[in-house]
Amino acid sequence: MPAIFKLSPLIRVTLLGLYVALTVPLPLLPQTDGVAVSPKWLWFGIGLGFIALYGALSERVIVTETEIQVTYPAWMPRILRKGWVLPWAEVKALKPRSTGQGGIVYYFLSQAEQAYLLPMRVAGFSRLVRLVQERTGIDTSDVRSLSQPWMYLTLLGLTLLLLLVDSWTIWTALSLMA
Repeated sequence: MPAIFKLSPLIRVTLLGLYVALTVPLPLLPQTDGVAVSPKWLWFGIGLGFIALYGALSERVIVTETEIQVTYPAWMPRILRKGWVLPWAEVKALKPRSTGQGGIVYYFLSQAEQAYLLPMRVAGFSRLVRLVQERTGIDTSDVRSLSQPWMYLTLLGLTLLLLLVDSWTIWTALSLMA
């Protein structure tokens, strides 16, 4: 039976909330500033952006006895997010790479020298890493998650604060227009 790993709910809720907090006030700004941009078009764009973000955050990692696969919902255009499949027999190594922010990500290196990013923001990451070690024989004792939960909890708290400020600002702007 395959093991399925989805993106951590904390990460998904935080990023969707941040998107809403940053974009929802935008259609109201032209009304208060007198700019001739149709709020309908802004709402349309925000809706499309939310759907695209939701699709990107719907990543699933499927681990079977024979392969690891990263998939996205069928409705998600492949041009936006492509998944991949890598048979365990093709895995040559698990290579660390530093990020621009000072973190470390890991790539599966295939026999054909292609690199596949190890999904690190899934719920149950430590279980995923254990399965990788079992299926490949590669030592994964040094593999750690890219971001700790406290980072996303902090961002979630700040997002909630921003949503509160947005709500107050929108309420104030609408009451001044009335």
